[in-house]
Amino acid sequence: MIWILTFILFAIGVYGVVCKRNLVKIILGFMILDYAINLFLILIGYRKGGIAPIISQNENLQEFVSKAVDPLPQALVLTSIVIGLAITALFVAIAIRIYEKFGTFDISKIKELKG
Repeated sequence: MIWILTFILFAIGVYGVVCKRNLVKIILGFMILDYAINLFLILIGYRKGGIAPIISQNENLQEFVSKAVDPLPQALVLTSIVIGLAITALFVAIAIRIYEKFGTFDISKIKELKG
């Protein structure tokens, strides 16, 4: 069920990036798309009844491997969050500069102004 919701969230993000003409809505669509990808990566590493991937000296290695969740998707999501935040800040800075120069966030009007 959660896989379907992740796909729906991804589709909403793609719709916002591709179909909207306002720069703020495009940035919000990109953020939703980023969250959907992060959720997908988290779901890849999910294991029902899983334990944290931290091993102690007294544990049986076979039992630990069968129960532990995969730490790689968790690390990828943390990296993706930082990169997504930086890209979003860059998008917002560019949108502010475009608004200062053209006085609008509408892409179709910006194309007409040629400046």
